[in-house]
Amino acid sequence: MTVWLDVARVAAAANLLLLAGLGAVWGRNYLTFRSTHAAGLVVFAALLFAENAVALYVYQADPTLSAWFATAVPVVAWRALLALHVLETVALVALARVTFD
Repeated sequence: MTVWLDVARVAAAANLLLLAGLGAVWGRNYLTFRSTHAAGLVVFAALLFAENAVALYVYQADPTLSAWFATAVPVVAWRALLALHVLETVALVALARVTFD
């Protein structure tokens, strides 16, 4: 079970780093061009950043929830959560690739 937890933690942390970089670029673009598209991307990055920050907090920092997730959550649920975090990481890498190109 701890392997699933570690992979989910790494994916959530990677998502936070990717979203910080993307949010900085998109925020700079918004300040430069004042487009609603850039503003929407900034909001998207902020909300996804908040989701990943809460997930990482639950997986790692909260003493009650992290222990519960590590011991009492069924493996099938962990696999689903892990798949979502990893797919999100892949999607953010694709966005980062086209954004930083």
